[in-house]
Amino acid sequence: MTEIRTPRLLLRRWHDDDLAPMADIDADPRVMRWIDGGSVRDLEHTAKAIERWEEEWDEEGFGLFAVELLASGELAGCAGLSVPEFGPQALPDVAISWRLGPQFWGQGYASEAAHATLEFALQDRGLDRVISISQVGDAASENIMRKLGMALDCEMTHPVYGRPLRIHAIDLTEYQA
Repeated sequence: MTEIRTPRLLLRRWHDDDLAPMADIDADPRVMRWIDGGSVRDLEHTAKAIERWEEEWDEEGFGLFAVELLASGELAGCAGLSVPEFGPQALPDVAISWRLGPQFWGQGYASEAAHATLEFALQDRGLDRVISISQVGDAASENIMRKLGMALDCEMTHPVYGRPLRIHAIDLTEYQA
């Protein structure tokens, strides 16, 4: 079972009791504002998403981790790797992403989880390149991408939601742990 420990976080595979707290995160409009079309998600949609993430772990050897606070055991959200489901500009790359509940914002948890995930992608999984996709205007996510050493690679429009996106990228020759 793949786990990553950081000074404050445990990135791990999903447990059954993670569904309710992750569904609460997905139901918050502040969280979902910059994701897909910006709509909140219900418990059933979150359950299907976690199921897909777990399947990706089994098929690809990576996926989205549950992000747990070591100090309290609370589920803060998710972070990890996935194959983008849209846009030829994003393929065949693997994307790093994160989503935390608003009570965990502004404390460096997303940056910590993203940094650990990037190391996992490049060192443990041997990926040559990793991207991250943000919607134009999502300054908080773009700030994390800059902290990771990612640079703007291209821009595109989301094929389903019509929202403008920016793809940032980093390759192994640019990465400094």
